Amino acid sequence: MAKPTTIDEYYSGLIGSTAELLNELRALSRHAAPGTSEALKWGHPATIHADGVILFVISAHKNHANFSFTPSTLEAFAERWAGYTTGKGRIALPYGKPVPSELLEEMIAYRIREYEQDGVKWM
Repeated sequence: MAKPTTIDEYYSGLIGSTAELLNELRALSRHAAPGTSEALKWGHPATIHADGVILFVISAHKNHANFSFTPSTLEAFAERWAGYTTGKGRIALPYGKPVPSELLEEMIAYRIREYEQDGVKWM
């Protein structure tokens, strides 16, 4: 399969539980971050502020999807991610498990404020 060159190609190439989770995360992102756009960054969907700054990235992997923020955003919510695998700014969301939508929406709002008020750009 060829590497996707557009957001729509990325999402249309997903199947099964991967497609379900990524489409749910995409819808959540669009709802929680109105006025933003999407672009492929490093081969994965990124949500971009109107100023062109990356706010967060979503990516599909074999057993999970990553929702990646700045490390400072993840740090602000770290205690609420007990039981999940996390890394430098990323949260691994296993396929087939409920999405913690409310928490992700809070993090998206935090990330937008972090950029707009504090000027924190992408890693």
